[in-house]
Amino acid sequence: MITSIRGPLVEATPLRAVIEINGLAYEVNIPVTTAEKLPVAGKEVKLHTHVVYREDSQNLYGFASTDDRDFFRMMIDHVSGIGPKVALSIMSRLSLPLLQSAIRDGDVATLSKCPGIGKKTAERLVIELRSRIGSTPAPATEQSPADGTGINTAGGALSDAVAALSVLGYKTAEADKAVRQAMIALGGEASTEQLIKHALGR
Repeated sequence: MITSIRGPLVEATPLRAVIEINGLAYEVNIPVTTAEKLPVAGKEVKLHTHVVYREDSQNLYGFASTDDRDFFRMMIDHVSGIGPKVALSIMSRLSLPLLQSAIRDGDVATLSKCPGIGKKTAERLVIELRSRIGSTPAPATEQSPADGTGINTAGGALSDAVAALSVLGYKTAEADKAVRQAMIALGGEASTEQLIKHALGR
């Protein structure tokens, strides 16, 4: 099992990264939330990976943190109707803290807005995963865009900032994206207030 991959980033799109190792270029499927953290081409990057083997194919999926990868595994292993492509789509739409929060709170409306899943699949996400993710979110370790080293990010601050923007009229997915970008710009130690101000352009 390939659990991680590290090397120069050759190229990237929102759903794909190519990493070179010893003269071989590996194509890795990634969610948008990981693509946002990638360095520029030529810089070294580390992705935590999961390999899906099929009779006629072998696909490599990569994530900025072990928490993201493990949640991806949890979805495809325990939720009927969710395969790798749908799981990747869900994790492209919502950051991990917000995704965990929606499942923990039984927020089927937010989950069902993710591409590829409807109300019934969203309900299965809640039923199958609520007990597995625990009652409180754990701090995530995410990738540094520059050198692939780990940095601590405050999942609670991210979720609180998203909630605040939602109250101000932002759609959940839009608020989540704005706050993710603010956290990348400000760093993992940013407070809820700092994230909100940056997301609002203040």
